[in-house]
Amino acid sequence: MLEIKDLNVFYGAIHALKGVSLTVGDGELVSLIGANGAGKTTTLHTISGLLTAASGSVTLDGKDLQKVPANTIIGLGLAHVPEGRHVFARMTVEENLRMGAYIIKDQKKITESLEKVYGHFPRLKERRRQLAGTLSGGEQQMLATGRALMTDPKIVLMDEPSMGLSPLLVKEIFSIIEELHKSGITILLVEQNAKMALAVSDRAYVLETGTISMEGRAADLAADDRVRKAYLGA
Repeated sequence: MLEIKDLNVFYGAIHALKGVSLTVGDGELVSLIGANGAGKTTTLHTISGLLTAASGSVTLDGKDLQKVPANTIIGLGLAHVPEGRHVFARMTVEENLRMGAYIIKDQKKITESLEKVYGHFPRLKERRRQLAGTLSGGEQQMLATGRALMTDPKIVLMDEPSMGLSPLLVKEIFSIIEELHKSGITILLVEQNAKMALAVSDRAYVLETGTISMEGRAADLAADDRVRKAYLGA
């Protein structure tokens, strides 16, 4: 489904991504783990067109995403849940969700998407008329995720969904991610909480200073001494 080959990205003179290659198959949940500054968010931003690569390729079902404007990539079936959530604070929950469906003109489809999202996130339905800025951090993360699901995407990129949340809410968010995966949604997850990420993933990649240093089945990486010492606190 999603294939990245030999991706090189620069910030001025800084070589942020150095030949990064990875794949995400249909229905998979794949994690990209690593320390702060490793290039995880840069990878997602390049996939979704927010950054331009110096070289390499990004394809979704064979379509070259680097030739597609960032604001139209969602029409190809790729949605991005950004780091920090970035909900529209002065808009209601439902208005935020409808913003996620801006490319859809059929109101019936939008209504169907809303009900589907509310099925995943009943709390959002309870708060659909509440201003997004008054939601808790966990609820805002649900809203950002629900907004991304409004176009029924082929794949969802999730960037640090547990950031800034209490341990209890982190557990809840990962339960939701696992539920979405089980429902058939394909996910590429960037997450600093490596233990939780590996626990819910099929496969994973380890990114270190812009380079993929390890890859494999998530369970195998979770049991690897190098990963345990560097990322799991073992």
